[in-house]
Amino acid sequence: MEEDVSLFGIRGFLIDTPEFGALRGRRGGALIIEKGRISEAGDYDDLRRLQRPKPVRWIDRSQVAIFPGLIDCHTHLPQYSAVARGESELLPWLRQHIFPVEREFTGPKARAEAPQFFHELARHGTTTAMVYAAIYEDSCEIGFEAAKQSGLRVILGEMMMDLGSYGQLQPKKVISVSLLESERLCRKWHRAEDGRLEYAFSPRFAVTCSEKLMRSAAEMAARFDAYLQTHLAENREELEKVHHLYMSARDYTHVYEKCGLLTAKTMLGHCIHLNSREIAAIAGAQSSIAHCPTSNLFLGSGLIKLDQLLKAGIPVGLGSDVAAGPELNMWRVMRAAIDVQKARGAYEPNLRPLRPSEAFYLATHGGAHALGKGNMIGTLDVGKEADLTVVDLAALVPYPRDRDALGELSTEDILALCVYRGGPHANLETYVRGKCVYQAPNLASLS
Repeated sequence: MEEDVSLFGIRGFLIDTPEFGALRGRRGGALIIEKGRISEAGDYDDLRRLQRPKPVRWIDRSQVAIFPGLIDCHTHLPQYSAVARGESELLPWLRQHIFPVEREFTGPKARAEAPQFFHELARHGTTTAMVYAAIYEDSCEIGFEAAKQSGLRVILGEMMMDLGSYGQLQPKKVISVSLLESERLCRKWHRAEDGRLEYAFSPRFAVTCSEKLMRSAAEMAARFDAYLQTHLAENREELEKVHHLYMSARDYTHVYEKCGLLTAKTMLGHCIHLNSREIAAIAGAQSSIAHCPTSNLFLGSGLIKLDQLLKAGIPVGLGSDVAAGPELNMWRVMRAAIDVQKARGAYEPNLRPLRPSEAFYLATHGGAHALGKGNMIGTLDVGKEADLTVVDLAALVPYPRDRDALGELSTEDILALCVYRGGPHANLETYVRGKCVYQAPNLASLS
């Protein structure tokens, strides 16, 4: 009988978090993947013995953990070459280090870097990413072409700015050109590749966007049922500038409310300095928040009140936010989220720490919910699309002799090992819809 390449089984320690605070683990587990979806999940011995109409090709390795693919809810394609650059706060950092890099992200430079960027996402175990391009149409077009070839699940948008932009257009022409380009990109790429690629209208933030641009972006996103992404309340100097620009607004979030930017398909980056009214407004609009702790620590932007956001019912995911975030490693972002909560706890004695399993939830099922994809990805449940990351646990222990003790560790301990020591050195494979989009070069020697 001819082997069905769309049907295979994979064996390992299955770990996922179906809810915030809930951790599931199955040692000696396995998944059956059929036509890009998880068709069966259970014990390896049981699944191996079952008779099926078609033969199952088994991927059988020892000492691996199988997780849902990691989800990066906020990152910047043109900025990756500028990671770890600069020591200033947000606004001077943007002017001195980021706008010059984004200005060059077009043509040959974009074509050279975009494929590497998406390869790096896959190498780090990220299967879904929400991404900003530069202000140029070709930077976004090239980004989508690279995302298409990468096999990853990507939501991408052309950066929109009409105040203090680094582009060459006359200010009066910026809005019409930006909207025209964004519409063209959306028509071509939104829900392309059977829905794997989607478009996000991307006004940068209120400091660099007029009300007219923000309102027009919101209207266009609604017309195409596309995503919106922007930054909100990241830095106190930013808040002061927004107050002076929009003095009639009650607060920063009110600017976005008036422009129609708060929707159920809106991802708001950072959201550190929000008052209670703003939190309620975001929750009421069913908008989502991307928590970017590595970026916030690098720029000294502040410590997010994660507990208040979650209590309000706001869907929260995690974002690497390169280049302020130093790398695309979502395991590191999880660690930083835990560290931020601990730092707040030093001054708020009643604040409960963030557990590794809770940080992992934010990077998987929480991120999926934040993107409106909780029923599609984020866990290892039967029926979900098979977005997976496979981790070599032996690569995470300090000494070779410690590998023998891996079988004695609890699910909590295994996950903590991955959260605190995880990275691309331990990532063996990354799958999107059951297709392997990354495989470690040394995989054969580890099998």
